[in-house]
Amino acid sequence: MTVTHAQRRTPKVAKTNSVFKKAVMAVSGIILVLYLIAHMIGNLKAFSGAESFNSYSGWIRTVGNPALPGATALWIIRIVLLVAVVAHIWAAVSLWRQAKRARPQGYVTKKAVAQSYASRTMRWGGVIILAFIVFHILDLTLGTVNAEGFDSEPFDRMLASFQNPVVTIFYAIAVILLGMHLRHGIWSATQTLGQSNRRREKTVSAFAVVLATVLTIGFLLTPFAILFGLID
Repeated sequence: MTVTHAQRRTPKVAKTNSVFKKAVMAVSGIILVLYLIAHMIGNLKAFSGAESFNSYSGWIRTVGNPALPGATALWIIRIVLLVAVVAHIWAAVSLWRQAKRARPQGYVTKKAVAQSYASRTMRWGGVIILAFIVFHILDLTLGTVNAEGFDSEPFDRMLASFQNPVVTIFYAIAVILLGMHLRHGIWSATQTLGQSNRRREKTVSAFAVVLATVLTIGFLLTPFAILFGLID
């Protein structure tokens, strides 16, 4: 007597949902990367002095004037970023829970051994990055936890923040984790959007490493320059 064991197959609906969530994560991640590039360039203006940096900060709040009144463009950007962050977190958590339900515990353990360090730390690294974003907004945007307060100039708030070694170290840890997150995320996004294959994997991996490295170094230059007195 022959016994046939039916193979477990992922339902079509589940596959469709998984693809959709991965696409949401990839697209939202691309939006956030584009913002990070612009943000890094803006931060580097601190090397040009207080007047240049404050002028840049003021321009951000009035961009689009007079076609768009007040800080309309800035609020549009903020809303898009908020939606991208929420969508990214939702997709990440949803995919993680879906994978956890679908995989036996033994398989997960073996799989973890083969994963890269960045891949295995994406979740808790993301939590630390999210906590830092909240602190960063309270510190430099709202000024509620900054020694200079909200009514001060942006350059003065930045100096007050990064002259504190504890804040700078926290910033550095978050940025390094962000770089690791980006390296793995960029590679995953190209896979999800169908822009990578075996022939392109080396190129995509190199691009991910270069971009993540440039952003990491770019974001670390300003706070450490302030901490060591190169910007004052």
